[in-house]
Amino acid sequence: MAIQQFNLKVTAPAKGLFDITGRVAAWVDEKNLKTGLLTLFIRHTSASLTIQENADPDVLCDLEAFFDRSVPEDSALYRHMTEGPDDMPAHIRAALTATSLSIPVSGGRMLLGTWQGIYLWEHRAVPQERQIVLHFDGMIDDPNS
Repeated sequence: MAIQQFNLKVTAPAKGLFDITGRVAAWVDEKNLKTGLLTLFIRHTSASLTIQENADPDVLCDLEAFFDRSVPEDSALYRHMTEGPDDMPAHIRAALTATSLSIPVSGGRMLLGTWQGIYLWEHRAVPQERQIVLHFDGMIDDPNS
């Protein structure tokens, strides 16, 4: 058994869902991860992670629209306004979604479903640099053996 960790930095240009599947898959491949469990953890309180459909972009649009209706950016609704009118709604959206994901790895690849992708869900309106910890616990192919 082995453990690998990496701090993935992602710049989100605005509020929305950003597909990071390729970057995570590239790390799994680069590190020769064979079989185990990959955990992703976002180190922020105003963004989140989700696994969602990656085939029809309307799914992502509908998710955003739902959250816009459910958690509006209305300064009359919140006391916390320290970083602007989108700050408290971003914290609420992050609380309603996920800060970590667990994905099984087998045969050197993540066992995502056919239409699943991994997304950084940015809840702030302005560009943000986000850090996502990738933590793998399992078997690693050693190319030197």
